Amino acid sequence: MSSLHFQAKLKTPFALLGIRADREELAEIVFLARDGDTLSPQNRLAERACAQIERYVEDPQYRFDLPLARGGTDFQRRVWRKISAIEAGRTRSYGELARELGSAARAVGQACGANPLPLVVPCHRVLAAGGIGGFGHHEGGFHLAVKRWLLAHEGAATAR
Repeated sequence: MSSLHFQAKLKTPFALLGIRADREELAEIVFLARDGDTLSPQNRLAERACAQIERYVEDPQYRFDLPLARGGTDFQRRVWRKISAIEAGRTRSYGELARELGSAARAVGQACGANPLPLVVPCHRVLAAGGIGGFGHHEGGFHLAVKRWLLAHEGAATAR
């Protein structure tokens, strides 16, 4: 599947989400500009993903329960497991996760940026030691506005 071929496009308060899902696994969630066109779910898993994202928008404590595609390197999957354990409203720093993983903060940041399933694997909950950090390999603009929205939505103590 190309990154332009989505099985759903869902409007949310923070972005239009492009959702890639086959019949068995959720493969990718992409933040798109809010002014794009929606696309009704094209399969049951895309429909289920949209329903769960809508539940999250209503209740930031909602926990996703979706079958996820296994992608990334071994290290990236280790980082994503750590990120998945961060509860809504809480944040961790790249450095904290790096120390726990025996790695470097920059490597953790790169793994966060490579996360194909933001929201479900909540990389927005990982911050830099001295500020909000990046989001999806972006250091400003639209993506950081999305990160700030998500942190505020969850009631994170700081959106640095």
